[in-house]
Amino acid sequence: MSKLHLLHGTLPREVVCTENLTPFLKLLPCKGKAGISTLLDGHKLFDASWQTMSIDVRPVCPEDASGCIVEMEQTVNMVLDIERSKRPYDNPIPRPVPTEELICDTSKPYSSSDACYPLDILSAQSWTLSDLFGRRIKGSCLATNILGQPTESLCIKVPHKHRIDTSDGSIERIGSLKNERCYVLPSTGLFEITLPQQDSQAVVSRPIPPLYASRSFTGHGQERGGVQTLLTNPSPDTTISFVYFETLPWFMKPFIHTLKAQSITSLSPSQEDIITSIYYRPALDRERGTQMELQITVPPASTVRLTYDFEKAILRYTEYPPDANRGFDVAPAIIRIHPDPSRQRPEAEYLRTTSLLLSLPTPDFSMPYNVIILTSTVMALAFGSMYNLLIRRFVGADEMEGYDFGKVKARIRGRLAGLRDRWFGRARHRDSKKKTQ
Repeated sequence: MSKLHLLHGTLPREVVCTENLTPFLKLLPCKGKAGISTLLDGHKLFDASWQTMSIDVRPVCPEDASGCIVEMEQTVNMVLDIERSKRPYDNPIPRPVPTEELICDTSKPYSSSDACYPLDILSAQSWTLSDLFGRRIKGSCLATNILGQPTESLCIKVPHKHRIDTSDGSIERIGSLKNERCYVLPSTGLFEITLPQQDSQAVVSRPIPPLYASRSFTGHGQERGGVQTLLTNPSPDTTISFVYFETLPWFMKPFIHTLKAQSITSLSPSQEDIITSIYYRPALDRERGTQMELQITVPPASTVRLTYDFEKAILRYTEYPPDANRGFDVAPAIIRIHPDPSRQRPEAEYLRTTSLLLSLPTPDFSMPYNVIILTSTVMALAFGSMYNLLIRRFVGADEMEGYDFGKVKARIRGRLAGLRDRWFGRARHRDSKKKTQ
């Protein structure tokens, strides 16, 4: 185990679509054809308000380090809007609720047959798996453990006093966590869960996360900037320790001497007490990015502000993306919270901050276009004139076949004589007027 390494791969900007879901399903034992993976419909998954997909690969070795195996865990997280998910495929446009289905507050003085003040929804909406995902669970996949005993394939967290209707053939068990119910899915057939409309006052309380993290840019201008990360420990009596890991692109050059960590609460421990160790690997231009790992300890009920400055590099014009003015995506920071058995955290937990959008000095990409147009115009004029002179044949007018040069001379002489007579005629007329006067 001492020779193993923990690797992180980041892709800060990648639009997830159905092309990512298909290879993801092919990694599953049942290829998405059985078990809860049959609910992963591309239309429903990527229409969610928020969704993410992840794959964790880790080695699992016994104590004697013999017969190590590789374990892979696939995770899909979704945040669904029940009302939006229940819209049919053939009529996805939201429309107003019909008048006869509105629940009005009759205590309002303006309440009448044509005026309605809707009441707040006091009960949770009913839903089924078919409403949310457009399909039901088909059979089970790997529904037994090593001993051949049936295992829980599906667990949901709802208050125990809520009524849940399931399909025939499933076995319900009480989960190990609070307000958790687990079901052993039938090996064949379709499995459906129905949650009727019930009182919404009995809700499942959310557990308090071990750490809050917020990351943003500071400063202004196109030359330098800064990064600020706020780390909050919500526990009132327990100190939390974790590893803060960042990978920065090579064109974002941090200044480590500006790295500061200070508490913004009443208790102000020194920076040495907050950052216990640092690992830093500088970037190489156009080869690798910057790697920075910090071992951080946050006191109870405290917020630590981590800041550092950086310099923005100037790229070649060929290194900019087509939408250069949008900016460059910076990968989120990864936080690994150390396990704490006393706090019901037997394994390490991972958190990720939001990605950042970095604005770099952007050249005027219209200038090459203007230069190309001007250069092409000058070259066309120069080449056209030279080409005209080289291939054109110059001959005298009298050498042209079928051309009577004598007629041209006579026509020119006639025109000149006409002009002369007109001019001298006007002069005689003026002289005669003078003599008459």
